[in-house]
Amino acid sequence: MYNQNRKLIRQLSGIDVFSIAAGAMISSGLFVLPGLVYAKVGPAVILVYILAGVLILPALFAKTELATAMPRAGGSYFFIERSMGSAAGTIGGLASWLSLSLKSAFALVGIGVFATLINPNITEWEIKFIAIGFCVFFIILNLRSVKLTGKVQVFLVMLLIALLSLYIFRGAMALNVQRYAPLIPLDRRVLLAAVGMVFISFGGLTKVASIGEEIKDPVKNIPYGMILAFFVVLLLYALTLFVTTGLLDRDEFAHSLTPLSTGGYRIFGTIGGVTMAFAAILAFVSTANAGILSASRFPMAMSRDQLLPEFFAKVNKRFNTPHFSIIFTGIFMIVSILFLNLGNLVKVASTMKIILFIFVILACIIMRESRILNYKPAFISPLYPWLPMVGLIAYGFLLYSMGSVALLVTGGFVLASILWHKIYVGEKAMRKAALIHIVERVTAKEIAGDSLGAELREILEERDEIVEDRFDRLVKESEIIDIGKQITLIDFFKIVAKKIAERLNIDARQLLDSFIAREEDSTTEIRPGLAIPHITIDGEHKFELVIARCEAGIDFTQDLPPVYAAFILVGSRDERSFHLRALSAIAQITQDVDFDKNWLRAKNIEELRDIILLAKRHRKSA
Repeated sequence: MYNQNRKLIRQLSGIDVFSIAAGAMISSGLFVLPGLVYAKVGPAVILVYILAGVLILPALFAKTELATAMPRAGGSYFFIERSMGSAAGTIGGLASWLSLSLKSAFALVGIGVFATLINPNITEWEIKFIAIGFCVFFIILNLRSVKLTGKVQVFLVMLLIALLSLYIFRGAMALNVQRYAPLIPLDRRVLLAAVGMVFISFGGLTKVASIGEEIKDPVKNIPYGMILAFFVVLLLYALTLFVTTGLLDRDEFAHSLTPLSTGGYRIFGTIGGVTMAFAAILAFVSTANAGILSASRFPMAMSRDQLLPEFFAKVNKRFNTPHFSIIFTGIFMIVSILFLNLGNLVKVASTMKIILFIFVILACIIMRESRILNYKPAFISPLYPWLPMVGLIAYGFLLYSMGSVALLVTGGFVLASILWHKIYVGEKAMRKAALIHIVERVTAKEIAGDSLGAELREILEERDEIVEDRFDRLVKESEIIDIGKQITLIDFFKIVAKKIAERLNIDARQLLDSFIAREEDSTTEIRPGLAIPHITIDGEHKFELVIARCEAGIDFTQDLPPVYAAFILVGSRDERSFHLRALSAIAQITQDVDFDKNWLRAKNIEELRDIILLAKRHRKSA
């Protein structure tokens, strides 16, 4: 019934990505927190939320870049592990899972604050059982189908946006402009502290990366969905708070834990207050749904890499969902709801979230600086390296401001994660991280393995839906030679003729004469640095390709610069049709604007092969 190695199916569309990202942001940050922030900064609460939104951009862009390059289950864990190694990955994966699980549990308990507005007689234990009921419902929903989970999320978020839009539209007709002064408080330190409080409200935005393996067309849907969700939610935050500030008196806003419900009461009376309480419940429910969906992918991804027991990676054949990981996450949330002080733990979760943002930015920098040719994000983080550096400094400041207790608890968690890695993982995770490739740039080339490059190639083939054709199979089986010194054309053809003769079991001297004769007839150097020698031989069903790189250059002709990339084709006459297709494929590959740069940058033969296999070109089934 279960398959540990089974891949998840891409079922989530762009609107699903948008809804998961948006729903993860709109919860207590909009329905509870504004009153607390207003008490500190007054009408500047609007500016605080905008600044906090801007502050999330370095992490958003870094994670979007990584997610389009590596759309795999586990999101931030996967990026951290592949860039910095299994120890950092263990910390990042467990921190991501714990942070999301606690915040999702907190969101479900938060329903109780607004349930009391609808039914004032509800008890604390009734609130907990309601939260557990929703949790069980979403566990079952996630177990059944990720596609159905996405559809429910779309419904919840669209209904929530509609209710907030109604609140903004109707509330804008009853504003008092005198309530907006002073818009900027005199004490800038208070303003910055408030930004730190609000910042984590946007943290859920990036959790959608953890389900990258289940998103259709991730090249488009991940960046469009995440960035659109950011701007839509930022606009909703700003307009909703603008309206609420204009509706409520200072004392009324500052002392309210349900400011939007109070604002709804001002607009529509009792129906308005209940409607906005219902909107808040929708927001908490959508956050919990997105949280279970995203959090459950971290144990699965870690199990695949042997950092957790193998059963977490098992996928149900019928529903194609990671059952054990979902159930484990759900049980932990239920225990948290029943027994833990979620208020204090959420502060720790927020601290871990900031640490994860720092890790993600570092992962993006490392992947870029490793210069792994198979790292090909569809979205490039702008203003590199300045924006990531600003993000690191800003998040470092926020981390410092979280307080000693949260930092100590987080530090203890990090030490526990390292201990788990030391005891359980040991030497099981042998994959080379991207950080090793940076070391390799300044030390011996033998240090870096190619396991990460090979894995990235598989990810790109799946991401770009590359369907292997006969030319791809030919490249995989072909001989690739990397010549480290300058060489004459005759010596080059001798090497090539010998290799092809061994493969086709024909005379090497005859091949050499054919190459020389073909070159004397007209040069096969089709542009500076590139040559495609190709000849026809006797026989049937014979075709061979040899690929060569010579950084120092091969002198094909006196009129053109030396050749550093050569594709040598040899085929019998009955293979003429494929011969032409192979020439066309090579032409398409070498026309890429980055081909020459990547060809000379490649660190080994496998990277040279990957440049060809992953190139964008027209493919035809053999």
